[in-house]
Amino acid sequence: MTTRTAPTRTARAVVLASATLTIMAAAIIAPSLPAMGEVYGEGVLIRLALTITSLAIAVSAPAAGLLADKTGRKPLLTASLALYAAGGTAGYFVTNLPLLLTTRAVLGLAVGGIMTAVSALIADWFEGKERGKFLGYQQAAASLGGVVFLPLAGVLAAQDWRLPFWLYSAAALIAAAAATGLKNERPPSRTKTTGPFPKQALGIYAMALTATLIFYMAPTQLPFLLKSMNATPTTIGIVIAGSTASSVVGALLYPKLTTTHTTAISVGLLGAGWLVIGYAPNITTVTAGLLIGGLGVGLVVPNLNSTLANLAEPAQRGRILSGLVAGIFLGQFLSPLALEPVIQATGIAKAFAATGIATIAAGAALALTYKEKTA
Repeated sequence: MTTRTAPTRTARAVVLASATLTIMAAAIIAPSLPAMGEVYGEGVLIRLALTITSLAIAVSAPAAGLLADKTGRKPLLTASLALYAAGGTAGYFVTNLPLLLTTRAVLGLAVGGIMTAVSALIADWFEGKERGKFLGYQQAAASLGGVVFLPLAGVLAAQDWRLPFWLYSAAALIAAAAATGLKNERPPSRTKTTGPFPKQALGIYAMALTATLIFYMAPTQLPFLLKSMNATPTTIGIVIAGSTASSVVGALLYPKLTTTHTTAISVGLLGAGWLVIGYAPNITTVTAGLLIGGLGVGLVVPNLNSTLANLAEPAQRGRILSGLVAGIFLGQFLSPLALEPVIQATGIAKAFAATGIATIAAGAALALTYKEKTA
């Protein structure tokens, strides 16, 4: 039986501060995409400057999960935060697209370690309703990172598209706090996984991948839709941050709104928001759609995270939770690639409408076929 040690306030603060750096890691440069397109040429490769980070996260997360279980959460988190600062700020100095993509991949390796270590620490510290509550805080912190950093990135990008890369340097301060403030973590596992891999986890990974693939249309496609509405880089950053602002609300409400159909409701909200964007005549209506969709994502991520944490035994938590990280960020990476044919055929606005309708239908199907346990 695992003995639980209550985390200190400093330890909780370190984990939540680390979470703010994760979801928005790739999206920080979203307001810079149009200007980057003018320098390097518009197209899928420019969008990959944003999403290759997500591919690196997806690929590295399983290895990060193994390290979290075998070497401990603190070493993984501290090293990953330092790598995040180095890989992220390096983008300011590069002068060609291939090298920029390389630095973005390094950033992704770091985020995979951060997210896996944070999720494993929360699963170690709490159980039941307390775990669900803190997972809500984690997702709220992750979304709050977007609320803070994306508008700031927009302001910086209006001056020089390279300036937003300096925002990644905040991780250096959090790394120092993690090195000194994380204490009494669960000892690394010295044995092999003690239970079989829960097959239900595969379905959860698939749901996370699909929901994120759709949600990530916001940072990868909306800058171009908003530019066609004469939005400035600053406005683009503020509008996209709207989705993360409502994600904060959804995450904080998650412990109180948990039902047997939380996932279905969340997916339905995401679809409804995207449908609104698809028919939006102006920037204000686009923002309203983002707020609705972000609320759904704020609910679904902690819900899936909590379900996985309850399925995993202590010695395998890092590995199983890392699969959720991989699913989320593989969805981010695949988003522009999977949707490019639709966008080429219909345009960005109609692509939002089509995915909105499909997502609403998926939410309805989940309501009829999938029920989850409530803690």
